[in-house]
Amino acid sequence: MSDELRRLEPRSMWNHFADLNAVPRPSKKEERVIDFIRSFGESLGLPTYVDEVGNIIIKKPATTGMETRKTIVMQSHIDMVHQKNADIDFDFDSEGIKMYVDGDWVKAEGTTLGADNGIGVASIMAILSSNDIAHPAIEALFTIDEETGMTGAMGLKGGLLEGEIMLNLDTEDDDELTIGCAGGIDVTASGAYTVEPVGADHAFFTLTVNGLTGGHSGMDIHRGRGNANKLMNRILWSLHESCGIKVHSIDGGSLRNAIPRESVAQICVSSAKSEAMKNQVASLFETLKAEHATTDPELMVSLKTSDAFDSVLSDQDAQNLLRAIYACPVGIYRMSPDIDGLVQTSNNLARVLIKDGAYSVQCLTRSSFDSEKMDEVQMIQNVFAQIDASVDFSGDYPGWTPKPGAAIVTTMAEIYRNLFNDEPHVMACHAGLECGILGTNYPDMEMISFGPNIKGAHSPDERCQISSVHKYWKLLIETLKQIPERN
Repeated sequence: MSDELRRLEPRSMWNHFADLNAVPRPSKKEERVIDFIRSFGESLGLPTYVDEVGNIIIKKPATTGMETRKTIVMQSHIDMVHQKNADIDFDFDSEGIKMYVDGDWVKAEGTTLGADNGIGVASIMAILSSNDIAHPAIEALFTIDEETGMTGAMGLKGGLLEGEIMLNLDTEDDDELTIGCAGGIDVTASGAYTVEPVGADHAFFTLTVNGLTGGHSGMDIHRGRGNANKLMNRILWSLHESCGIKVHSIDGGSLRNAIPRESVAQICVSSAKSEAMKNQVASLFETLKAEHATTDPELMVSLKTSDAFDSVLSDQDAQNLLRAIYACPVGIYRMSPDIDGLVQTSNNLARVLIKDGAYSVQCLTRSSFDSEKMDEVQMIQNVFAQIDASVDFSGDYPGWTPKPGAAIVTTMAEIYRNLFNDEPHVMACHAGLECGILGTNYPDMEMISFGPNIKGAHSPDERCQISSVHKYWKLLIETLKQIPERN
């Protein structure tokens, strides 16, 4: 890692971020980072508590003169999305993120950066370890597993926190004050398929779709970026209809909260139709490249000769699966009629795995309305019911209802105007924030979310803008100074 990053201002925050990113912290495997944060709190001599699910709470008393202000909760999640480019040799379970400074941006070498939500975590660490920043009493809440189910927030019990105001540091645009978000649910269609032997005189190929932009399946879903699972299915359906290809396996996408960037399929075709299939793949590539020139300029579709395999999906099962995936909704289901530009309901077809006699199709459905979320879920369920798939639901979490009249919203909007001579965008977002879940056990707590510019979250293009961090830090420090008195 470049020493240049550790010299950035605010230096304490960037150094804590560098230390944090040296610790592997994938969702569901947070043991090392839990120990890291716990040890950090204890090293400061601050009361530090790890709850039964792994969330960490560190409490720090108010600085001199701030004792009568309302106690605040500063909250961020310690896990990160692990995504890398296919050509990068990197082990997320054992290696720290390799970061570098590129002009006004901090980036990672071919992987996600972890600025989501590592910048928020590092900010809280910098406040906790500071001796010269004025602040009221703080309850620092570091939650686990935000990215793959929000189980940390769901597992946090009532009564552990006394704060009246929550500052969630997980927004990714520095001109936004977020006061509401979408809820979500994981949908998984699965089943078995019949295999049959490959006939004589077949040619074998690996078909790859990659180079897509990807991104956050909530915050970027409206940008029209290509979904590798959908594009792969479109190609396979066309080849199945025209050339009679047979499918051995499909492996596309990875995480539910990331728009899939890559998909690989093992296929075969009768040798007599091999050239026709190659020509059709080339033609389809040109079509897709033209359609996605703006959103996915690096899109690639490649077809390479592969080793032979013995079995394939039966023709009927292949046709059924391809039809169901074709019909599965992707992207925007409905825009909000109340908030301009806000996606209200969407679905991300995140993962397709067809291999060894079994298939799994994984989606993440989001909505600001639970009723509409479940309406789209029923649509997906009915699509896969046509092929007798088992459809399971998990990880259901509520949205966060906006309260634009909350005192902290009014206060921070005024601080923003005074600091930057501009109007903040007070808004709701289509991502899943933990505020809605945390609010179920702390319904009277006022909440707001903000942060610096982070682009490309959940993809290897993730980057954090240095100048924006300066702006965000100034807003955070001034907000701490202006937390109101207790009633």
